[in-house]
Amino acid sequence: MSTAFVFPGQGSQDVGMGLALARDFASARAVFDEVDAALGQKLSLLMWEGPKETLTLTENAQPALMAVSMAVMRVLEVEHGFNLADRVKYVAGHSLGEYSALAAAGALSLTDTAKLLRLRGQAMQAAVPVGKGAMVALLGASVEVAEKIAAEAAQGDVCQVANDNDPAQVVLSGDKTALDRVPEIAKTHGVRRAVPLPVSAPFHCALMQPAADAMAEALSNVTIHAPVVPLIANVLAAPIGEPAEIAKRLVEQVTGTVRWRESVLQMTANGITEVYEIGAGKVLAGLVKRTAKDLNAASIGTPEDVAAHLSALTR
Repeated sequence: MSTAFVFPGQGSQDVGMGLALARDFASARAVFDEVDAALGQKLSLLMWEGPKETLTLTENAQPALMAVSMAVMRVLEVEHGFNLADRVKYVAGHSLGEYSALAAAGALSLTDTAKLLRLRGQAMQAAVPVGKGAMVALLGASVEVAEKIAAEAAQGDVCQVANDNDPAQVVLSGDKTALDRVPEIAKTHGVRRAVPLPVSAPFHCALMQPAADAMAEALSNVTIHAPVVPLIANVLAAPIGEPAEIAKRLVEQVTGTVRWRESVLQMTANGITEVYEIGAGKVLAGLVKRTAKDLNAASIGTPEDVAAHLSALTR
């Protein structure tokens, strides 16, 4: 097998995502119904009708994006007989997408995943008072340069590499006072642009420790099975499959760096030639292509996408 499935993170959400899947496939509708029931909320209605501002709230965006990814998986499995264990070598996900990946690989139930992501979103939002944290994307910076900028900007505050996305895109996270210093410091390091991100909290940094503690408690109360294929973990950029380690790494991920660039390189080193982004948007496919130009990357998030790639996935 030379295929990996990857699952998108926050930022890929948009009003209307998943609606065509629900209209066309009973198996997809069943996923949205189960997520709605798990959360005691018509999340599907919010996904399909908006408003976008409410959908973008972390506590809504996280389970919503997972629901779309799982709807695509159910369509492949139920309508087309696709078997992940037979066709895919690895799964991976960007931040919250790691939960989608684990649900797709049978490590977490759909109901538990929805509840965990609702809690994760709420805990991440509550960890830092609004306005105290910030995130800045460095465009045209390697992770080594980004680490130097973070160290210079910290000055006693928190400033860390949150996402190592591709060879020229790294995101810093931490105290707003430190992040406000980043653009000027970045210029001295030849960074093309430093772009403040419109986020509600400083994800993947030490300020998220209260959220990590909340997730440790929540994960101790759910059953995690061994996934049918290994997960390339965000914080390790290496494959794991043992349930206790999965729980440990999911907790570490809340405050740790999403090592996405290295995760893609891990795939290529282990013989992956095809990567499919399962769910809303096309962000990860772009990051994959920029990291490993020899990898074929495509996104599957609509009935048309399923039809376009079905023969390749089931041959």
